[in-house]
Amino acid sequence: MTPASAPATPSPWPARLRGLFGALLSLALTLLGLLFVTFIISRVVPIDPVLSIMGQRASDAQIEEARIALGLDKPMWQQFLIYVWNVLQGDLGTSIGSGEPVLQAVSRAFPATLELATLATILGVLAGVPAGVLAATRPGSLADQIVRLVGLMGYSMPVFWLGLIGLLLFYGILDWVGGPGRLDAIYDMQFEMEGMSRSGMILLDTALAGNWEMFSNAFSHIILPAALLGYVSMAYISRMTRSFMMNELSQEYITTARVKGMPEWRVIWVHAMRNVLVPLITVIALSYAYLLEGSVLTETIFAWPGLGSYITEALGRNDMPAVLGGTIVVGVAFVTLNLLSDLLYKLVDPRAR
Repeated sequence: MTPASAPATPSPWPARLRGLFGALLSLALTLLGLLFVTFIISRVVPIDPVLSIMGQRASDAQIEEARIALGLDKPMWQQFLIYVWNVLQGDLGTSIGSGEPVLQAVSRAFPATLELATLATILGVLAGVPAGVLAATRPGSLADQIVRLVGLMGYSMPVFWLGLIGLLLFYGILDWVGGPGRLDAIYDMQFEMEGMSRSGMILLDTALAGNWEMFSNAFSHIILPAALLGYVSMAYISRMTRSFMMNELSQEYITTARVKGMPEWRVIWVHAMRNVLVPLITVIALSYAYLLEGSVLTETIFAWPGLGSYITEALGRNDMPAVLGGTIVVGVAFVTLNLLSDLLYKLVDPRAR
């Protein structure tokens, strides 16, 4: 009598393909919703795009001709389809103020924000995660109180006030850092004349070019706004890390590991942190996305030519194509980071696979 054959193990690929299809469908619907919202905003604001382009002295015939050329004479559903098709082709419209394509202007402004937000997030994570773990492992202690107080100050203090105080103290009085802008004027001219702008991120470009003197100057300019934003990010990350870690340290598997005589550092940084990482990834991604949105006040105070400054200036001159184009880029950044955080879940936690 032959033994019964073992049941065949089902292939994981159908489930993975369904998961991939669901993620892509969710991404497409989210982006479509974003485009729909920006399209509706462009149609309900009390600013006539034709008059903004042609000017008040244009004749009725010229205005009507421009309206037809822009497709504004078509039904709304056709206008929306045209709008979506143009965005998919990389056409975010033309700036009313400068007359250049919005995508071209955003591509110049976004790398400055990306560089600032990335460095700020790195500083926030390097300071916030250990601070949160320290507070969680010593609840009620002096260290816990200090971490909570520093986090509360980061939430409570206005960003523009911190920026002004930082400039006054570290630039005006102590002269430890560079002033507003990304480079000193002489280095700024050299950077443009030598054509070192490849990625738009000065730290990366000067490092690749081997110009360490200019790299040092760029670092002296970025470190203060990055530390300021990193402090705000650290306040949020440390608070959430403390909450997540305290919840994990109260679980039974942590008690079991301690009873078995496992070293405390391994209990915290290996076993507990492994489960804390999953929700912590979301916290860090949201913090990073918030900074990529463009910290308007910080960029304004430090004369940082980033996306936040670009959108603010466009709002000031009623340049709606520029505002909406920047908004689309911000939305795409949020959606992309959300998708990346989902992928990181699967790498960190096998149960998510």
